Amino acid sequence: MLSNSRGPETLATLVGELGPLARAATVDEAIAAGDLVAIPLPLANYESLPAGKLDGKVVIDQTNYYPEASDFHSAVLDSGELTSSELIQRHLPEAKVVKAFHNLDWHHLSFNARPEGHPERTTLPVAGDDPAAKQLVKRFMEAVGYDVVDAGSLAESWRIEPDTPIYFWPYAPAIPDGLTPDEEKRYYLEHIGEPVSREQARELIDKAERPSPIGGSLAGLPPAHVAIFLELASGATFRR
Repeated sequence: MLSNSRGPETLATLVGELGPLARAATVDEAIAAGDLVAIPLPLANYESLPAGKLDGKVVIDQTNYYPEASDFHSAVLDSGELTSSELIQRHLPEAKVVKAFHNLDWHHLSFNARPEGHPERTTLPVAGDDPAAKQLVKRFMEAVGYDVVDAGSLAESWRIEPDTPIYFWPYAPAIPDGLTPDEEKRYYLEHIGEPVSREQARELIDKAERPSPIGGSLAGLPPAHVAIFLELASGATFRR
């Protein structure tokens, strides 16, 4: 069940692409229906989340802190007092927040998924404070195409935030030399990175050092992704 701030009717095309098991709803309807509620929204909008309505829900936090790309700055994030997921948890005190599905882009989240046992199946991290909630999200991630490694608590989730070794780059394809900018973007959309094993994911998490300053930057992302992001922001559409 999908929802957004603009209303169910604006999701008709996407629902049609996803098939007969998908449907659009209001935000309140989606929250009420979901055992898992994913929030792939800009972190700057986190206070718009209806805290009371999410009480008791397992909330998949897909937000990332990018102060460079928005007008949103947070002293508690900049100082390292809280991680972005802890900030979400503080806003949703009665929900069970789990950090997941945040460290690769919207396109590769679906494009990289592979069945269990497939040689190209890759591994994503998860972090959270509630063991049962984290296990539920882990099972969901495995069901939709990913192996999973536990990155610890929400306080430790800085290890999987922007500008850390497991963020974005391992899941992006290496772009060959000699391509035009348009060819680079197309190649990026049509290929995946090398699969990351559980052991490799654990190593990437363990060797992380907390970035300084805290928060991601466009310079820390694959150039082809940045180019696509900027064109989408201007109203362009990409299909693979």
